[in-house]
Amino acid sequence: MGDAGGRSRHGLTTPTGAEALRGIGLILAAYVVITGADVAVKWALPEVGVAVSMIVRGVIGAMAVLVLTRGRGIMPRNRSLLAMRGLLHCAVSATWYWAWVSGMALVDSYAIAAAAPLAMTLLAIPMLSERVGWRRWTSTAIGCAGVLIMLQPAGDLWRFETPFLLVAVVAMAVTRIWTRVLSATDGPGAVAFWLMVAHIPVGIALLPFFPAPEAMPGPGVVVALVFFGIANAIAHMLFARAFALAPVSALAPYEYSPLLIGGLIGFLIWAEVPAWTTVGGALIVIAAGLYNLHRERVRRAEERRASGGP
Repeated sequence: MGDAGGRSRHGLTTPTGAEALRGIGLILAAYVVITGADVAVKWALPEVGVAVSMIVRGVIGAMAVLVLTRGRGIMPRNRSLLAMRGLLHCAVSATWYWAWVSGMALVDSYAIAAAAPLAMTLLAIPMLSERVGWRRWTSTAIGCAGVLIMLQPAGDLWRFETPFLLVAVVAMAVTRIWTRVLSATDGPGAVAFWLMVAHIPVGIALLPFFPAPEAMPGPGVVVALVFFGIANAIAHMLFARAFALAPVSALAPYEYSPLLIGGLIGFLIWAEVPAWTTVGGALIVIAAGLYNLHRERVRRAEERRASGGP
């Protein structure tokens, strides 16, 4: 990122404190909404399957974005990056849905997702030209140890789906960074709309592997799917706006909020209780991620002082 009032090599302006606070508020709202969407689709998945869930998300989500934006601001500018981000995000979505329909608990999947800020710290080096000192390398290594604690043999997270989710977490971190990069060229409407649209062909392509149900789902499942599509549209518009207002380092700590929200909802609906290894490892990962973000803020403050900025 550039100095205050300047631009980075990606054309991103450095946000003011007020803008960063607005971004944090929006990202918190986005995580509340997207967690609700995840609960809805996890509940519907046994009846409709992965592919249909993807298609429904794309169709209803795209329609919801059109209604919310009144069709304005959805024309793409950075087409190639929007397309790459959309396809990569679809792969992440399909992996998560597959894990849930295979029986993985919501809170366990969110515990694995807690590694995303660590991945974002490492990926910001090549993608955003950020420097990482020995302190952040050390805390990142400690965070990786926390992941190993969660994934130890005989632990609840030692499942066939877990390695695929770990790859999906890295891919998710890439999409978060790309969302920030896209904010320099495309608005929240375009970012959310084309992401929703990408789910339609990907879902259709997955139908041979995850066939559609033979019977029409019940009315409760239909309502859940409609909510799922609309909530995804709203959440991704909020995500896009938040990353336009605040840097990745300011927003990454809130990646942990779904673990708390999802853990409570998972317990209330499915009586999911994580193992102590999952909780302990997740706490280590969160502590390491928060320290990384603290060091990032310290570094940025030093750079501003050195450049004579506020």
